Amino acid sequence: MTAQPRTRPARPARSAATTRLVLLVATRKGAWLLHGDGRRKAWTVDGPHFLGHVVSHLVLDPRDGRTLLAAVKTGHLGPTVFRSTNLGRTWKEAKQPPAFAKPAEGGLPGRAVDHTFWLTPGHARQPGRWYAGTSPQGLFRSDDGGDTWAPLASVNDDARFREWMGTVQDGTPDGPKLHSIVVDARDPEHLLFAMSGGGVHESRDGGQSWSTLIQGLQVVEGFDPGTVTFHDPHCVRQCPSRPDRLYQQNHCGIYRLDGWGDAGAGPWQRIGLRMPKRTGDIGFPIVVHPRDADTAWVFPMDGQTVWPRTSPGGRPAAYVTRNAGRSWQRLDQGLPEGQAWWTVKRQAMTVDAQAKPALYLGNTGGELWIGDDEGARWRCLARHLPEIYAVEVAALG
Repeated sequence: MTAQPRTRPARPARSAATTRLVLLVATRKGAWLLHGDGRRKAWTVDGPHFLGHVVSHLVLDPRDGRTLLAAVKTGHLGPTVFRSTNLGRTWKEAKQPPAFAKPAEGGLPGRAVDHTFWLTPGHARQPGRWYAGTSPQGLFRSDDGGDTWAPLASVNDDARFREWMGTVQDGTPDGPKLHSIVVDARDPEHLLFAMSGGGVHESRDGGQSWSTLIQGLQVVEGFDPGTVTFHDPHCVRQCPSRPDRLYQQNHCGIYRLDGWGDAGAGPWQRIGLRMPKRTGDIGFPIVVHPRDADTAWVFPMDGQTVWPRTSPGGRPAAYVTRNAGRSWQRLDQGLPEGQAWWTVKRQAMTVDAQAKPALYLGNTGGELWIGDDEGARWRCLARHLPEIYAVEVAALG
């Protein structure tokens, strides 16, 4: 008898009449908040915040609906985290931002955080807990709402992890990233993170120990297939409506894993091979429908070699699957029909939880787009922003 996947009831969609939305836009030179109603017709702009500074990620705590954390690299303070408890009206720097522990004598070489790259709120049963991923690749935790951060030695000071992380030359052009930190919606002790060049890893004991989660993933060509180091996940997401399912956008394609959390789960299955051959299945972001585990969106990039990573042929489009990867549909209505050579980064695409969800994406050309009717029709919300690194959306009730 085949075991049925564990699911949880999908949360009912919010009423457009009462919902207020906020878009959190992190860029290379500051952050912006766009406030709109649930009908998504009118938006007001709040910003810039941290003008001139690199903001890698801006996240609202879903547990209280008012606390914002911003991962910022400033010119004079260096890499830090700022906190706001009033939706960005005022900000305060963390007392103790993420920083690597001093190296033990005779131990691994010391490292310094260049920037905090990824922020993830903890489980609903753990108010105040946050996780952060950095470059160079490190994992950090806060238990006081992001005010003080402690390094997780089980990752940062482990010799095997350090080998998998490689050097700064092995990662993205601006340094390798620890990203895609996932807290299992069913179990606060069940964690996952990915590294740009170092694979996917999970913990079942709150981060005290870790195991690899790479079965079925393709190794980047040209490297030893017996190593873990060069598995290169770009983004991993858990399905809100089916927590045992993960989707991954990888350096080598689009993947799905079912049974996450069960004994013998996996392997990862490549589900992007049905994408059009001229487009391919290489990209950075992947977004999952809030109530339908079979529906997910990607935004392909030119993957013919390592470095183009722009819209294939200069014709950007999102693609959607509604059957867990068995087929894909192009969604480009309203997007430029040509000569649009921009990139959408791994944190720069998201979806809201309205009755009929809309997609949001930001690109390296400083444009912010909304895809109404689940991406069927696109329109531009803002232009001429700095290069957009991350876009998040939250409902304020």
